[in-house]
Formats: sequence, structure tokens, C-alpha cells
Amino acid sequence: MNVFEFAMKMEKDGEAFYREIAKKTNNAGLQKIFNTLADEEVVHYNTFKKIYEKSPAKAVESNVLDKAKNIFIEIKDAGGLDLSSETLQTEAYEKAMEAEKEAYTFYEQKANESESQEEKDILMTFAREERRHYQLLKNVLEFVGRPDQWLEDAEYTTMEEY
Repeated sequence: MNVFEFAMKMEKDGEAFYREIAKKTNNAGLQKIFNTLADEEVVHYNTFKKIYEKSPAKAVESNVLDKAKNIFIEIKDAGGLDLSSETLQTEAYEKAMEAEKEAYTFYEQKANESESQEEKDILMTFAREERRHYQLLKNVLEFVGRPDQWLEDAEYTTMEEY
């Protein structure tokens, strides 16, 4: 299995995982975040598939953190977050964070091993994307852990771009 076949499998697994988390989440804003992450995994899969099939493809950087900021604002405007169900999800969020960390580490490693500059560039683009996902999940965990304080401090505006 080459790097792009493996990447396609990782992205498919990521999409399925995020869709499952979204189904189990009662908060509409968090559902949007996880469905957005799932949609991004589909875009990644399709890009890797094109590369694997030797079709023209370009890795495009997303604006997932900007989208998430808007969703956090929507959650705040809607009155916050009901913690009764979301705290049960933290294990799934932590698992998702670990998967994103493994993904960006994998892409960085494969980029360093590649002899093709084009392949290096594509893999590093995806590494940055997965780092954005990791940062977003970190913010979701902090948000679920202390929603009122987190929203009042407006920490969601400090989500850094990678």
C-alpha cells in the first residue's frame, strides 16, 4: 500500500468517525463542527484519490478554524451549551485529537521521506490541515470543559492558523 492509498483510508476512517460523533452530539453547533470536519476529510480523500489515479489534483488549505469561530459564536448567542450530554463525549473528542495528531505526524514524516517536491508540498499541506483539525478539537474539549468561562473569555478568537 503506497502513501496515498494509506492516506485515503485514513481520511475515510476520519469521515466516518466525525459523522458518528456528530450523530451522538446533542448540540447543533457541535454537530456543525463535526460535520464540517467530516466534510473536510471527504475533500482530503478526493484529493488523495486523484493523486493516486494520476489525475491533476491540488491540495487546498481550508478555513476550518474561521468556520468554527463562527459556530462558537452561534452557540454563545443561542445560550451556551448543555453539559449533561456533552461531557460524556469527551473521550471521543480526545480520540479524535489523537487521530489528528497521528495524521499530521504521518504526513510530515512522508513528506520528509519523499523525493518529489510536488509530493512533499501536497503532504505538508495536508499536515497543516490536520494540525488545524487538532487545534479545533482542542478548543472543543476546552469549550466542553468550561463553556461559560471559555465563551466569556472569547478564547475562540485565539484559535491560531497553522
